[in-house]
Amino acid sequence: MLLDRKGEHMHAYDKGMLDVGDGNLVYWEVAGNPEGKPAVVVHGGPGSGAGPGWYRKFDLDAYQVVLFDQRGCGRSTPSVSDWAVSLDANTTHHLVADMELLREHLGIGKWMVFGGSWGATLGLAYAVRHPDRVSEVVLFGVGTTTRREVEWITREMGRVFPEEWARFRDGVPEQDRDGNLADAYARLMEHPDLAVREKAAAAWCEWEDRHVRLLPGLERDPSYDDRDFRVTFARLVTHYWRHAAWLGDDELLRGVAGLGHVPGVLVHGRLDVSTPLETAWRLSRAWPGCELIVLDGAGHGPGLGETLVAVVGRLAERNQPSRLG
Repeated sequence: MLLDRKGEHMHAYDKGMLDVGDGNLVYWEVAGNPEGKPAVVVHGGPGSGAGPGWYRKFDLDAYQVVLFDQRGCGRSTPSVSDWAVSLDANTTHHLVADMELLREHLGIGKWMVFGGSWGATLGLAYAVRHPDRVSEVVLFGVGTTTRREVEWITREMGRVFPEEWARFRDGVPEQDRDGNLADAYARLMEHPDLAVREKAAAAWCEWEDRHVRLLPGLERDPSYDDRDFRVTFARLVTHYWRHAAWLGDDELLRGVAGLGHVPGVLVHGRLDVSTPLETAWRLSRAWPGCELIVLDGAGHGPGLGETLVAVVGRLAERNQPSRLG
């Protein structure tokens, strides 16, 4: 049933738990028009989960929108908020395979891939590996989780927020402060003392919340006040960043050359210091047919909403919905 255009009281018309193997069940839901253009939302984090606010980007009369919580987070089980849950079967390769399994499960032939922040990395990884299953790619807050990008966000950005970064750096043992900070924090979250783990998760999230708020007037994210969210987020982000998302350096940059027939739109804020514009610009240059939209007054997410709604709106009629069967 279609309710509020903004998705405020939107109810999924179908949902379930998909067994993706390794003991993981991935939560998914579908809302909008069952006969509409299929689109899949790839949430950020890793570990943020996909709430109903994502529906606001879509005309729910025109789109069939699929939300899912990536393995280990949100409503998927088991949750890595439980320290006993292993991260061994939680990699970019697993998540790409989960997305493809979900597409097949829902009987969708092609879908638009819509994602932001970490979701831009995962969405691109999926599109590069399954280009024939993607109708368009729309990304914002664009990053590719290279070692260089991780080094920027965990170290070099201390030049923008020196006091907060010094606190973040000092959260790890002195001998680890000049090395890979994502790796150092991930190791703290494997410490035998649970209090050390919890403290490390809180320190990581404090830095994460600060560097995305460059624009004046933005308030801290209350999600981090929730212990389960905080631990889930910190465990998954450090796990993915310490391994540079298990992607080769510039693997996605090289890979988008094969997406010539897949239209892409990258929407990026010039004031996004978390994921500087350079990555989106380089991708747009390497990807034939890709459009880059730069918004001077926008940051990592704030200020992008209206443009994303407009982009998704103009793509709604680009081709007919594609289904298997």
